[in-house]
Amino acid sequence: MRKERRPRAAPGLACAEHSEGSGSGPLPEPGSAGCRALLREVCSCCGGGWWACCAACRGAAPLVPTMALSWALRLPCRHLRPLSALLRSLPGRDHSLLTEKTAAKQKEKKKPEKGCSLPGSSWEERTLLQVKYESQRKILQTLASRLKELGVDVQQPDGLCCPLQPVVPSPVITGYRNKSTFSVNRGPDGNPKTVGLYVGTGRARNIVCVKANQVENIPSKHKLVAQCYEDFIHHSPLDSCILFHEGGHWRELVVRTTSRGHTMAIVTFHPQELGQEALAMQKALLKEFFTCGPGRVCALTSLYFQESTMTRCSHEQSPFQLLHGEPHIFEEVLGLKFRISPDAFFQVNTGGAEVLYQTVGELSQAGGDTILLDICCGTGTIGLSLAHRVSKVIGIEVVAKAIEDARWNAAFNGISNCEFHGGKAEAVLPQLLSSWEGPQPLVTVVNPSRAGLHSSVQFCDACCARIPSGECMVMVGQWESTVSVFADYRVVRAIRNCKSIRRLLYISCKPEGEAMRNFLELCCPPNPQKKLSGASFTPTLAIPFDMFPHTVHCELVLLFTR
Repeated sequence: MRKERRPRAAPGLACAEHSEGSGSGPLPEPGSAGCRALLREVCSCCGGGWWACCAACRGAAPLVPTMALSWALRLPCRHLRPLSALLRSLPGRDHSLLTEKTAAKQKEKKKPEKGCSLPGSSWEERTLLQVKYESQRKILQTLASRLKELGVDVQQPDGLCCPLQPVVPSPVITGYRNKSTFSVNRGPDGNPKTVGLYVGTGRARNIVCVKANQVENIPSKHKLVAQCYEDFIHHSPLDSCILFHEGGHWRELVVRTTSRGHTMAIVTFHPQELGQEALAMQKALLKEFFTCGPGRVCALTSLYFQESTMTRCSHEQSPFQLLHGEPHIFEEVLGLKFRISPDAFFQVNTGGAEVLYQTVGELSQAGGDTILLDICCGTGTIGLSLAHRVSKVIGIEVVAKAIEDARWNAAFNGISNCEFHGGKAEAVLPQLLSSWEGPQPLVTVVNPSRAGLHSSVQFCDACCARIPSGECMVMVGQWESTVSVFADYRVVRAIRNCKSIRRLLYISCKPEGEAMRNFLELCCPPNPQKKLSGASFTPTLAIPFDMFPHTVHCELVLLFTR
């Protein structure tokens, strides 16, 4: 009779005991059968590999979903002990886990998995890299099958559309984020002025705000500023703004830091019906708190205040008001100095960005006569870091302040072969490329937001705001609204129809989302309906970068050629 296997907890799932945070009884006696069973099982909710589970945690209990934060939090369960401690407690065993002979044999047998390229790292980090690799592999398989449906056969023997390299690890694993956004909402204890991160979804209407104290990818300085902000609004007579139509004022906090020790804090405030005098009073109190009061421990370089009646406002829609300190913070990347404004895009993982940009430079195969077209250039980091390789850099960015930063960065670093154009890529790029007939090779780097190259333009019918996803955020993500979608192929069309572009590097933090549409538009056969008359591109190579350790996400660089 075949022996029945007991189910094991899968990644992202935990037993009911763990999800409730309660223990499930004492550990078995050392040396007992139950204790030996511990060594063969790993608890997924504890991050896997760091702790060995007791017999009650072997997956026999009902499985319930847990938050994705379980990887980052690494909260130890009450009835668990470190694996090394359990091994040492076994009677009659040598405390050394492996003899030299056994270790040598295992070293011979053990081969590194294809998706892991982080020697000497922990089991958890290698496993998470493997998970990310498999995720990217599925995305490339999806792209290959979708292209085959369009009559483009690019499948490799393993079903991918192009070769996939192992995940490039991040040089920094913990506290790597240089920008964190903290929301203000009800916490688990019902406190409506909790400053932290959202758990739950707007669709399920179960959003709760939890403090980020245990989240490992957020640096301690960010957590300190968030706690001080919570202390400030806790003593404020004004309410937090949870739903716009229900009133309230205090909203999210953005914290940006750099390796040079600079810290910028941006407080978003809904004015509701407050007059200018009352607004001035709140700004003065906020400034006093962070410069003379308890918040001075944050040692802010810059303190900004933004009055906003929408979820996201640009500087043009609602100016960032400098309450204290310097108007900019500064960062160094690959030996260059970069100025950063409050709403300018900058890669969230500075150390990982350096590795990414170096690889982009190699893949571009740019020579002395090459012109580099940097679409969605932000503060110009990619273009400026590659400027010494090419004859000219042309950058395009929608955020006006970021363009100002990019121009300043070029001038400060003594780089004269760069020009930056402000405006939406779908409006600026066609004008730039419509009459392009230069003999010089043109290499394009595209680094858009999660919305991709605006293959679809979406408008909320309730507020007439342009949004990047199918859910309006005017109500702070808690209610859905109707969305109208209009096709917009101008960016991809301009790239496709420019014969000088033979090499394209697409950098995406969400390749399975809107970027997938861009991939299909770049590689599909000519389409008169979409006015895609140029020759199609072919995916040539894919390299994932672990820009977001402690999460399931990564950055994918996809090389297209024609």
